[in-house]
Amino acid sequence: MSEPKRVEIAIIGAGVIGLTIALRLVSEGREVVLIDPNEPGSGASFGNAGTFADYACVPVGTPDVLKNLPRLLLDSNSPFSLRWAALFQIAPWLVQFARQSLPQAARTNAVALAGLLAEALPAWEEVTMEAGAQDLMRRSGCLYLQQNPYRASQSWAHAIRSELGVHQEILTAEEVGVMEPTLPRFDGNGVFFPDSMNVTDPRALMQMLLVAGGSKGAFVRRSRVTTLEINGDRAQLKGPDLDLTAQTVVIAAGAFSRNLALQAGDRIPLETERGYHLEYATESPLLQRPVCPTHLGFYMTPMAGRLRVAGTVELGGTDAGPNPSRFELLDRGLRQYFPGLDLPSAKWLGFRPSLPDSRPVIGRSRNSENVIYAFGHGHLGLTLAAITSRLVSKLIKGNEEPLVTAFAPNRFHN
Repeated sequence: MSEPKRVEIAIIGAGVIGLTIALRLVSEGREVVLIDPNEPGSGASFGNAGTFADYACVPVGTPDVLKNLPRLLLDSNSPFSLRWAALFQIAPWLVQFARQSLPQAARTNAVALAGLLAEALPAWEEVTMEAGAQDLMRRSGCLYLQQNPYRASQSWAHAIRSELGVHQEILTAEEVGVMEPTLPRFDGNGVFFPDSMNVTDPRALMQMLLVAGGSKGAFVRRSRVTTLEINGDRAQLKGPDLDLTAQTVVIAAGAFSRNLALQAGDRIPLETERGYHLEYATESPLLQRPVCPTHLGFYMTPMAGRLRVAGTVELGGTDAGPNPSRFELLDRGLRQYFPGLDLPSAKWLGFRPSLPDSRPVIGRSRNSENVIYAFGHGHLGLTLAAITSRLVSKLIKGNEEPLVTAFAPNRFHN
């Protein structure tokens, strides 16, 4: 097939957001080109904890985090850290993040996320059926481990989840041991989210989304968009070996979306969380479900032939290479639970798009009806991809749902 010069819809970014949008649109008979300089689904869409966290309405910024923010940022072993060389760049974002961590703002953000999460898993069931990926999914729930036996039911996060109707169960240490017998005994509580899902192989899921979209006509262009020009009811996309005219552009480039939005006329306070993971080869699963020791800030997720430990937050942009101390932090934390594991079989650094209010940007550009944003999902890109694709499809049809208002780009200019 020859590469098109004109297309109905161009999607910039072939991560899980772009792939699910493309699959939905081509299934509806749309003409779609996906543009990404990298292998589709190879970034944070591959490197995540593999958890469809329908319970995760708690934003990153909360009153509890705000109270401890100076200590967290200054502690090199903290799950919420800062690459100090990027402080000047990140300072304005940190100011906004602190404001969004105040009680009323944090509650508003949690309510918005809960509204989006309500249909996240049903939307994924549609997509996995379309892609034939049902066998990759496990509905085994997710387990949080809380060191403090009183904190599980007294934290701000637990209270807001209860208020918003999230299904969560407080477990004793003994009940945690029955659920996950390979974990060492500990003094604390568990919080179990029984409705969440996980995927046994994120890379395989990305490949199945890509193949399903391609079989219906989605075209993938391996190139980087450096210039976005709006010309009336058309957009011109240019880059190395790229000159494409599109009727509609969807910006779903994750951590690399800010400059593209700026070219469309919208200043979005997008920053980057540098995410890390390690993998350990296992002959049989060590866990039955994703387990998150909340004080360490990472997930331990059983995947096909391996255990993946993924998470923590390192603010600091996309330019610098991996920080070895973050890998060491993950390895050291994991060995509190599984000290006998061999050395890691794989390691990874990727970039999460992070907004100060933890809400993604889903909606039209303020300056152009034919530019639609779908980025900034932070830790919830995998979870929210399918529902985002549904909302983007409706935007393209001109049927904007009231739900989208909470995620509109103009919220940063009010």
